[in-house]
Amino acid sequence: MKKILLTLLSGLFLCNLVAQTPFLEDIEVPAGYTPVEVLMPQSPLTAQVLFVGGVDWVETTPTYGNPAGRAYAKEWHDFVGFTPDETGESLGWVSVNHESIYQDNRIGDGGGMTAFRVRRNAFTGQLEVVEQTLEDGRSGKFFNVDFVNTVGETGMNCGGITSVVDGRIWTAEEWFRTSNESINNGSYSAPASAGGFPKSPGESVNQGVRDIADWTISSDMPEYDGQTVAKFENFNYMVEIDPRQAKAIRKQYNWGRQGFEGGAVTLDNKTVYLGVDATPAWFLRFVADEAGDFTSGTLQAYKQDNPVGQRWIDLDNSTIDAVKNTQQQGVEVGATMFNRIEWVTIDPQTGKIYMTETGRDNPGSRWADEAAEGAAFAPHHLARAAEQGVADPADGAYWDYYGRVLVYDPATEEVSVQIEGGPFFADSPAEADYPTKHLSNPDGLSHIIIDGQTFLVIQEDLNGTSFGRMPAGISNRMCELFLLNASIENPTLDDLIRITATPAGAEVTGAVSTPDGASLIINSQHPLSTNPFPFNHSLTFAINGFDQLTVTDLQEPEWEQTTNLEMFPNPTTRLVNFNKQIDAAIYDSNGQRLSVHRNVNFIDVSDLPAGAYFIQTEEGEIKKLIIQ
Repeated sequence: MKKILLTLLSGLFLCNLVAQTPFLEDIEVPAGYTPVEVLMPQSPLTAQVLFVGGVDWVETTPTYGNPAGRAYAKEWHDFVGFTPDETGESLGWVSVNHESIYQDNRIGDGGGMTAFRVRRNAFTGQLEVVEQTLEDGRSGKFFNVDFVNTVGETGMNCGGITSVVDGRIWTAEEWFRTSNESINNGSYSAPASAGGFPKSPGESVNQGVRDIADWTISSDMPEYDGQTVAKFENFNYMVEIDPRQAKAIRKQYNWGRQGFEGGAVTLDNKTVYLGVDATPAWFLRFVADEAGDFTSGTLQAYKQDNPVGQRWIDLDNSTIDAVKNTQQQGVEVGATMFNRIEWVTIDPQTGKIYMTETGRDNPGSRWADEAAEGAAFAPHHLARAAEQGVADPADGAYWDYYGRVLVYDPATEEVSVQIEGGPFFADSPAEADYPTKHLSNPDGLSHIIIDGQTFLVIQEDLNGTSFGRMPAGISNRMCELFLLNASIENPTLDDLIRITATPAGAEVTGAVSTPDGASLIINSQHPLSTNPFPFNHSLTFAINGFDQLTVTDLQEPEWEQTTNLEMFPNPTTRLVNFNKQIDAAIYDSNGQRLSVHRNVNFIDVSDLPAGAYFIQTEEGEIKKLIIQ
């Protein structure tokens, strides 16, 4: 069943979630939640909150004539980057994007980004934010990334890139801007349902960018340096930052102007694959002239219907006017059209490129014009249209409710479906009939190495709740995070491993692995303001303990069909497994009920003292359990 978070205890996200049973009165259910289950690996995984938007202070640089100081961090956390600390003094630096857009005299207008340094506590295994002093004199824990005094404001900080080679970080400016008016929307007070925008003390909550004067580019790339563009044309690029000093380095004009979302750097540090959140979306890549130097190179678009060896078509990035025309250039070369390519990651063990194609309910009209001008549909969209009995993907009847994860193999130059979203429902089923696993609109995508094996980290951002994206009658878009073993050929939804979900209203996104493989750092974006603190704010949290897992630990047991309850191991020290999904309560030897668990096939009992206990199911079956 789809999961909904219940009361968040001890500041942790990870908990067993429940389905309706006679034990319901013992569980506090926050308003707006429907109690259904989340299955997830429990011990040894633990969680902790690291950084809370709108609550934690960020240290700021002199901005718009104001002195250096501090301000509340922006919210709507999206991308998380991680840059390893080669000195060994800490684990490294975390970079967090803020997708919220509003005016701020201290942080800067438009979007934003926060950087901080972390180390591992050797005793607890948790992460600690490290106090530091930057070259510009700022001291503290959290630092606003300076875009205003370096490259101009950013339009919207959404996805990004963490290089697997050296931890270089780029932030993506998504929401494609078409005019100065579109970057300055005037006064805007966010509704409570949106979580509300944070603000600096004494500042009004406005959206957009105030200074809309023409922008003169200052760049270390001579073909763009000194060129003047309309202010809105200085948005929608990948922007490299230095997380160690919390400042921007450059806007990558030579990678094109697009509604970028994600990207990945190849293992030879020479090619960057880029995802664009649009319909149609081009699959782009930038090939550097020299490894590690991304100021000079060739921009290319993917055309899958060309012969192998001719599938990457050069685009013109020699002038700023050519760069501003990246979208039309894709049409002119007949590039392959995708339906919202968002995050991109590389398997460091195989070099294969994975990307989420988030989907859009009815994309037909959005790419019909480009198709008429010669752009090509991706083969899987043509096949899906045929299966749906519609003329082609440009037909308004064509649907793509759930999206998918794609894989590109550089050796064959083929893009194929790694795992399809779904299953499809014309009408959302009731909770009792809802599938155990349903993949809807994968957005965030990264990887983690567990026990020597690459796992994809897939994060949902639901486009809606209809067509089975949530059970019937549930309006909250509850987003899940899954693991998927990248070595599985032709994986199915059954191969997904559910790890966690976010509070009501929030997107789960940004997941990135620490270099030691022990933690995933994840964002909860734009939760409902009615959630309990701190889960009413965008926040960055960590799930720790992945280094203690094996591939076997993550495999779900295959249960035999039986009506009799069996449990093993018994005696146990940590986990007790059952031969079927059950609703059960644990009692001590005095008959005192200790805990209730719903729709589970295992229970973590490591927090209970050694002794004799009893498991009672909803059907009345009782089994004795010995904890050693």
